[in-house]
Amino acid sequence: MADDLFSASVEDQLSRRAPLADRLRPRTLDDVVGQDHLIGPGQPLRVLIEADRLSSVILWGPPGTGKTTVAKVIAGHTAKAFETLSAVTAGVKDVREVTARAQQRLGERGQGTILFLDEVHRFNKAQQDALLPSVESGLITLIGATTENPYFEVNPPLLSRSTLFRLNSLDDAAARQLIAKALEAEGATADDDAIDHLAARANGDGRHTLTSLEVAVALAQQRADADGGPAVVSLADAEAALGTKALRYGRDDHYDVISAFIKSIRGSDPDAGLYWLATMLEAGEDARFIARRLVILASEDIGEADPLSLLVATAAAQAVEYVGLPEAQLNLSQAVIHLATAAKSNRATTAIGAARADVRERPSSGVPAHLRDAHYQGAKVIGHGAGYEYPHDDPRGWVDQQYLPPEVAGRRYYEPSEHGREREIADRMARLRRPNHTDEAGS
Repeated sequence: MADDLFSASVEDQLSRRAPLADRLRPRTLDDVVGQDHLIGPGQPLRVLIEADRLSSVILWGPPGTGKTTVAKVIAGHTAKAFETLSAVTAGVKDVREVTARAQQRLGERGQGTILFLDEVHRFNKAQQDALLPSVESGLITLIGATTENPYFEVNPPLLSRSTLFRLNSLDDAAARQLIAKALEAEGATADDDAIDHLAARANGDGRHTLTSLEVAVALAQQRADADGGPAVVSLADAEAALGTKALRYGRDDHYDVISAFIKSIRGSDPDAGLYWLATMLEAGEDARFIARRLVILASEDIGEADPLSLLVATAAAQAVEYVGLPEAQLNLSQAVIHLATAAKSNRATTAIGAARADVRERPSSGVPAHLRDAHYQGAKVIGHGAGYEYPHDDPRGWVDQQYLPPEVAGRRYYEPSEHGREREIADRMARLRRPNHTDEAGS
């Protein structure tokens, strides 16, 4: 009896001293913030959890999005035994012990077992293979949590036997909801600009947001104890907790700064581009918005003058999704430098604009007969494909052939500039269009 009382006391003390993020950890599905696409009413993961019919799953998402939280909620909803391992410290021996206990439970009382394996990507191939037979047979229902792309880090046989659920970074609304819950739990309030600053610096990470808020509340409480007033988190408290100064950044600033950013890169000024990038990052601008604008700029202002720019911008956008901030700032920085220093051309932009104008304003008689599909039976009878010359049959890899409808024959939509690679394109197209062209393919 004494041992039970002692254990209960220890547990009570630990719960009182636990970090805010742990004390505020959701106990039910309705308490989870920011993952409505998975656990909102009628959504797939919620349906499986509530019916206690969950099969093996991989929970993939950035840090602080609730992977462990979802696993613990599942533990509270299931009739199965729930075991936890961390791939950071566990090995094959631990997996075998879990498997042995699962076999014993199933044999003695018909109870299944769920194994929550945190950081599953940290298991090597041999360790993951040790799990496979138990997962395959259904002896163990695996819940694997990972921040890394499971298609690269989880063995294909194990991944193929699991359902992949992707958790999203917390957006601004979810961060604010989390802050409101935390303030209520702490018995404190906060100024609007303090909440704005905390939400803007959340970076999609709920745990980081709660940890920062806990520090800010402690600072506010210290001031309240000295003044005898209520604990109100100020902007200064939020700044101190985050170690960052709030950058005033209103709706007008959003449009003005992105305009300055784009114009700086278009103007080939990498330093100005980096400055405005830093301004947006410090203000908590959505990194995905920045990345999207870089992808657009790569075609709008650079195009074929440096075709690698589109690949660089797209890769940076992918890095923002897979890596996230703060690390993805490096990828964005590289993209800004590449795009700013690349040769510039807006000819891809003007080309599609001119082509669409002709499509709207010059009615076409349709696809010329020699360009129409001639692969199906009867096509040749109605003249489809007749007169078409196959360019690869010519040693030059090119033939002088009309591809535009007659209404726009001779129109030029794409006129290469003299900048970067477009100078080479312009020279090649000029050679092709010369009468009696005899250059070989690739010249």
